[in-house]
Amino acid sequence: MSSRRELIFNHAILTLFAVIALFPMFGVAVKALQLPDLDLGAFSAAWRDGHFATYLRNSVIVTSITVVLSGVLSIMAGFALGTMRFRGASVLFLLFLAGLTIPTETIVVPLYFDLRSMGLDNSYAGLILPQVAMSVAFGTFWMRAFFRSVPPSLLEAARIDGASSWTTLWRVLVPVGKPAILTMVLLTSMWTWNEFLLPLVIVNSDEGLRTAPLGLSFFQGAHKTDYPLLMAGALIIAAPVIVVYVFLQRQFIAGMLSGAIKE
Repeated sequence: MSSRRELIFNHAILTLFAVIALFPMFGVAVKALQLPDLDLGAFSAAWRDGHFATYLRNSVIVTSITVVLSGVLSIMAGFALGTMRFRGASVLFLLFLAGLTIPTETIVVPLYFDLRSMGLDNSYAGLILPQVAMSVAFGTFWMRAFFRSVPPSLLEAARIDGASSWTTLWRVLVPVGKPAILTMVLLTSMWTWNEFLLPLVIVNSDEGLRTAPLGLSFFQGAHKTDYPLLMAGALIIAAPVIVVYVFLQRQFIAGMLSGAIKE
């Protein structure tokens, strides 16, 4: 009886938090669709007036390259720090951890001047490289935890079969770690897609390089009182992230519950 009561209580709490989380999105959808009339004109107007095709293209380019580069680097760094023993490994790992503790606001100004001195402001490289560096800090921490949870017998079996470290990583451990890797990819994609401060500072003169969140901010400034138009723009920007999460939600949950979070 007590377990049944606990189950009902847990579901009630989860339902309450789900309602709290989804209620704002419900309000946005109602305003954008202009229910109960169901008018989709706000979406076409927002797409046309807000130049969201350009902004979404830029965000897709920046997010895709950032996720691929940071993912590959994080897997290799996590493998080295999680399975190998070498001098300075602990110090190197603490250096990666330091990257997780430094807020973007504290480095964005000197970062901008460094990028400008190298001619990388108002460029895709200037948008991508800093986000790769920030994502690698988290990705290395995440993948190191996963590789440390791998049974030593699996690594020993690969070595006995004559597999090199490179072969062991990409042909043995990466397939096994698919849930953890996809979870890292999903989180990195969401963070990169939603990044606002870095594009705001780095893209200061070329409107054609604005990412989706930055473009939405300028669109909001130009249409402060047209709420259906603003809500339609917000849904357009949020849609890609929602679609990616829907397709990867099973892997995301599996990654969160698997050995990827164990030490």
